Amino acid sequence: VQLQASGGGFVQPGGSLRLSCAVSGGSLNFNGAGWYRQAPGKQREMVAHINSVGGISYGNAVKGRFAISRDTDKRILYLQMNSLKSEDTAVYYCWESGLWGQGTQVTVSS
Repeated sequence: VQLQASGGGFVQPGGSLRLSCAVSGGSLNFNGAGWYRQAPGKQREMVAHINSVGGISYGNAVKGRFAISRDTDKRILYLQMNSLKSEDTAVYYCWESGLWGQGTQVTVSS
């Protein structure tokens, strides 16, 4: 089973991006999914998380700006990122049921 993240890129402050994370190669016994990020010189931090019963939580830095969702039929996890700030610049990683996807770079700069 693999997780494939996509959707990162370069965006100006105030802009939006949507990240996707597709699950392929088999099935998982779902026990949660989320997005994490790691900026240069910093520890990896939780951005958004869906628990096993669908409860959603966000990191304080992104509350009100980011939204996590999951399409169970397509087996894709999304992260809609709005009102992006320079401090959102990081490598974003998806996680589901114990597996990590590769990172996708998000750069917010004017």
